[in-house]
Amino acid sequence: MNDKRIALITDSGTNTPPDFVTEHAIRITPLRINYSDGSSYESGITITTPELVKRFENEIPKTSLPSPEGIKATFEAAKAEGYQGALYIAISSGLSATCDTTRMIAESIEDFPIYVVDTKNIGVASGLIVMEAQRLIDQGLSLDQIGTALDSASLNTRVYFSVPTLEYLRKGGRISEAIYRIGSMLNIKPVLTCNENGKYVIAKKARGWQKSLAGQIALAASHAQQFEHVHAGICCSAPNIIYSEMESMMKEAIPNITDFTYADAGPDLIVHTGPGLVGVAIQGY
Repeated sequence: MNDKRIALITDSGTNTPPDFVTEHAIRITPLRINYSDGSSYESGITITTPELVKRFENEIPKTSLPSPEGIKATFEAAKAEGYQGALYIAISSGLSATCDTTRMIAESIEDFPIYVVDTKNIGVASGLIVMEAQRLIDQGLSLDQIGTALDSASLNTRVYFSVPTLEYLRKGGRISEAIYRIGSMLNIKPVLTCNENGKYVIAKKARGWQKSLAGQIALAASHAQQFEHVHAGICCSAPNIIYSEMESMMKEAIPNITDFTYADAGPDLIVHTGPGLVGVAIQGY
């Protein structure tokens, strides 16, 4: 930590690896998982991914942004502990109201500068930006310098992911009924990404699961070509042998990878994609 004492805060949707979070005392504001009976859970805290998936048999819940009161309390706690500012890394404003809400809350905290970064990404891709934030804090950069650098890093970071069924994307309103029906009929397993506005778009259409995974690697390799070095991330809905398989494929296709990060997808992401999610992220520098 530098002499500016910058508190690093993020939301649970970034899927930042727990060991990294613990090591660097990163604060997490959890998104909420909401059921029709009125019950609400904090993602990754009061409900885990396996628990969520088990409950899919009865209901696919909704998600909502972290508690505004909780976000404000997190900032105020950091201020009270002697931090001189805070850096908040948020999942895409195109997918969640978390970023915009946090910016409004930040403006209400007096005498405590806060920089909110819209990663324009989700999951492990946003997690890579959290990790980059910690690296810059450790280098001693100012809050504004770090925020500006992370805004640029967000533009250089891409996520690509596939799901074995389109059912959850359809139910969550992420794809149309027509795309769902045609895709299911033709066994299309699209590779999804976030566009420049941070919204889900189909990056590649693949026939079959293995071709979809290969499509992820091809897209990641294409993005990586423009950089000297890249930090790669791999994400899935549960610890799986797929990690080693995807790492081997990425190493073969992307020779300029310098670091790998593994991340298990949290409940707030799995609600919208369903179990079986596999994704990769590339951050260039």
